[in-house]
Amino acid sequence: MGTGNTQNTIQLPPNLPSGPARFSGSGSWTALVGYGLQKYVAGRARRLADTAYWTQRSAKLQIDTLRSLLTRAANTKFGREHGFSALARCSDREIIDAYRKALPVRDWYAFKDDITRMREGAEPDILWPGLVQDFAQTSGTTAGDKFIPVSQAMMKSNFRASLDIFANLVNQGVNLTQLLSGRCLFLGGSSNLDTSAKGIRTGDLSGIVTPLIKWPISTIYLPGPEVALMSHWPSKIEAMARRCINEDVRMISGMPSWGMVLAERLIALANERGITSRIPGEDGVKITTLRQVWPNLSVFVHGGVRYQPFDPRVRQIYSGSPDGADIPTRFELYPASEAFIAMQDAANPKNAMAGTTHPSLRLNVDLDNFFEFVPLERINDPAPEAFTADRVEKGVRYCVILTTCAGLWRYNIGDVVEFDSACDTPDGRRGSGVAPGPARLRIVGRHRHFINAFGENLIVEHIENAVAKAAATAGLLVGEFTAAPVYPGIDASGSPRRAGLELAIEIEGKPGDDSTISRFRDAFDAALKEQNVDYTTKRTDGVGMAPPTVTPLRPGAFHRWLDSKGKLGGQHKCPRCANSRETLEQILRANAQFGGG
Repeated sequence: MGTGNTQNTIQLPPNLPSGPARFSGSGSWTALVGYGLQKYVAGRARRLADTAYWTQRSAKLQIDTLRSLLTRAANTKFGREHGFSALARCSDREIIDAYRKALPVRDWYAFKDDITRMREGAEPDILWPGLVQDFAQTSGTTAGDKFIPVSQAMMKSNFRASLDIFANLVNQGVNLTQLLSGRCLFLGGSSNLDTSAKGIRTGDLSGIVTPLIKWPISTIYLPGPEVALMSHWPSKIEAMARRCINEDVRMISGMPSWGMVLAERLIALANERGITSRIPGEDGVKITTLRQVWPNLSVFVHGGVRYQPFDPRVRQIYSGSPDGADIPTRFELYPASEAFIAMQDAANPKNAMAGTTHPSLRLNVDLDNFFEFVPLERINDPAPEAFTADRVEKGVRYCVILTTCAGLWRYNIGDVVEFDSACDTPDGRRGSGVAPGPARLRIVGRHRHFINAFGENLIVEHIENAVAKAAATAGLLVGEFTAAPVYPGIDASGSPRRAGLELAIEIEGKPGDDSTISRFRDAFDAALKEQNVDYTTKRTDGVGMAPPTVTPLRPGAFHRWLDSKGKLGGQHKCPRCANSRETLEQILRANAQFGGG
């Protein structure tokens, strides 16, 4: 980009604090907010902790949810076209099958015309009763922007989900009185919305839900409205750092990648201002870790990307060592623009592949959205068989199909999950092969994010697990990454090039010597073989795929690529893998422009 591009200019709002090295704005009165919230969610916390209830009742709760959605939308254009009134009158035993027979599984483009009428024409009663005034604009890195309806019912659902976050934190031992004695920082996208002449608002989901933050919670919310409105992320990170460096931040919520960018800037800013460690007993010690800036930081709420590959870097930034202390409580979410799908409700089990924690997430079965799951290998069938969370099976990868309280009906969200536990059927039966319990799932990839150029059948989960294990083996701290096929042909030197796999990955500090990269590559290759028999077959005896190519990138290359797409910040992210080289080649060019190798 040219130097005249204003997007590259750090623009800060006025009146940001730049005072002495002390906490500001933390007062004991805010503990009353935490005390009140803890009392408010106490009943819900007890209900969420009752695993027997969710095991036995989840299937019936989902049937009741579907019936309610059909009843409320019966007089919409879509509801009349698909006979919702009759469907809503079906018995509990019949209603799900009848619903599936009446409606196919759809993608966003099947709703595009109706959404356009709702958004551009401000027409009510199309997909959902009444006028839907808010639309979330998705990242759309490969398929262009999409607009997702966010009804008042969905706003209520999201609000209830936000309360469930705190209720689950209580169940995991977090004292809300102590937590909210300080500040909570939210790393969302821009809260600035575009409003049409007809009053329809469009923008980042963060901007739509920010009005839900009311007094007294607003008193402990950071970064504040003047920073939240900012859309240029380099400026926003700088403004956040300046706004928050003297605050007693005790909880952070956001994507790990942007949390680390902010943390690095906070540490640098502290040194620029001569601020020393705030940990008791470290008076005068230079700040090198996030814990020294915010010693009371105790909760990290994150979602949107798999956490596992970021674990060593977060520990490094927080405590000074990739094997060091972690932020005391990490809490994982499964949010989406379409609905709040699941959240962590139990302690983190060990991940056998990487030796790090990766929890299963409990499906939000009573928050006004209905869920189905289609086996990944059948998603492109004309009428694929779908299953509710009481009928899923162990080891099967499923595409998530949503019916929402905003007017998306049997909508393929594009995510792929596996289940670690499944609830009982309505008549109390089990036997799916999945452990009994509340329906708990793990995100393993995206429907269209895979690599199968040569029959290797790699998915996002394979790539992420292998990167985490290889980084630990080679002793490297890694950032963002993506993988793509290497097609056979002739390389730059004129030699034959075999089919293979290329991993482009940000490496902190110096990439290391050739032997370090080779050690990473070999461990990455071995980890892929451990997980995937098809990849192993293609790599056997040197007659199929060549060993993978690892291309080190400078930290910031992926953010530069997102910036070039107008997608920098918030919940925007890069695909971990793709079956073509388009994205990877774009990132390599962004890295070269950034001064990388």
